[in-house]
Amino acid sequence: MPEQYGPWARVYDLFRRWQRDGTWQWIFSELQAQADARELITWDLNIDSTVCRARQHAAGARKRGICRSSRPVAPPSSRTITVWDARAAA
Repeated sequence: MPEQYGPWARVYDLFRRWQRDGTWQWIFSELQAQADARELITWDLNIDSTVCRARQHAAGARKRGICRSSRPVAPPSSRTITVWDARAAA
């Protein structure tokens, strides 16, 4: 940042303030209107109707088999017995 603009924090504060209050949008609109009045802008219209569909998983949908309720329950013989299971059986 050139020294003539002052500390970068002050410049940033002004930029954000002007962004919030619409100063930048107003400047852009004025410059665009002046350029249009001088016929410096060629207004070509381009409409693109391309549709790109994403798969359901790309949109954040759950994949099959991830949900606990859809997983098969392990057979009792392969289940690990814990201390709590042993106490409950006693």
